Amino acid sequence: MSGCGNCSGDCQSCGRCGGSYVINEGELHLLKQLAQFSFLPVARSADDVTPVYPEGTEYSQREYSLILQCLEKKQLISIDFDAPLKGCSDAAYGNYPIRGSFALTATGQQVLELLDIQGTD
Repeated sequence: MSGCGNCSGDCQSCGRCGGSYVINEGELHLLKQLAQFSFLPVARSADDVTPVYPEGTEYSQREYSLILQCLEKKQLISIDFDAPLKGCSDAAYGNYPIRGSFALTATGQQVLELLDIQGTD
């Protein structure tokens, strides 16, 4: 995913974006899910650190993995593999030995509040 303008997208609030975020449809979809649920489950395989969200049905697993990585890079969510959710169905996560959760960061919550006020158009 590229950044804004001439930005490479790998900055950490460098200021060249003027504090703005570019959020695509998939990212917005997942952010809205986090507005309904404080935490969502995430997993990964033992030999790959790529996060997966097998419960999602709107996008492919590869797309969900990219969405999660982009949201984390934008510091809108945090992914914690040391905090698995209790009571989650094991059916979708059977192939993934490492399980955790992801949640909105304070910045992610602010972005959602702004989207609620300003809309997404």
